[in-house]
Amino acid sequence: MDDLGRQYLDDAIRELRKYKAFGERAAAQVEDEAWFRTLDPEGNSIALVMKHMTGNMRSRWTDFLTTDGEKPDRNRDSEFETEDSDTAESIRERWEDGWSRVFAAIEALEPADLLRTITIRGEKHTVLQAINRQLTHYASHVGQIVFLAKHLAGDRWETLSIPRGKSQQFDVNKSGTPYRP
Repeated sequence: MDDLGRQYLDDAIRELRKYKAFGERAAAQVEDEAWFRTLDPEGNSIALVMKHMTGNMRSRWTDFLTTDGEKPDRNRDSEFETEDSDTAESIRERWEDGWSRVFAAIEALEPADLLRTITIRGEKHTVLQAINRQLTHYASHVGQIVFLAKHLAGDRWETLSIPRGKSQQFDVNKSGTPYRP
């Protein structure tokens, strides 16, 4: 179990670092003032998605093993409202703080911790379940950030993965070397 648990924890951290980088690389392609644009009156902006994610991160990962993952001082609804103090820079600072909490909490875990029980909103989860819950939550929101950034960047968008029409250049043959037509 220790080897598998360590492998899982290392993989979770690696994937979360990818999500963080994808969100950052996408948002960096949009001018700061565009971070606050929405596609419709009910939509969220890049800034609000990031603000929500960081509110969630602070709540979930602070005292991760010892307190409920929904902290009593969290005001989730305010995460979806733009305040006068919200700037791209303040959102970036929250983003860094949130991710540092995620990584610090997971990096402190040992494989045996994966089966410990914690609570989120009073609901019991194993640590493994809680990490998986956050992996999927963050992946969906980073996808929203990428979608919004791609829309807002328009023809200035630089792809974060394999460009259209270039898949063969990224395919790998059985020997492990890239395919070259």
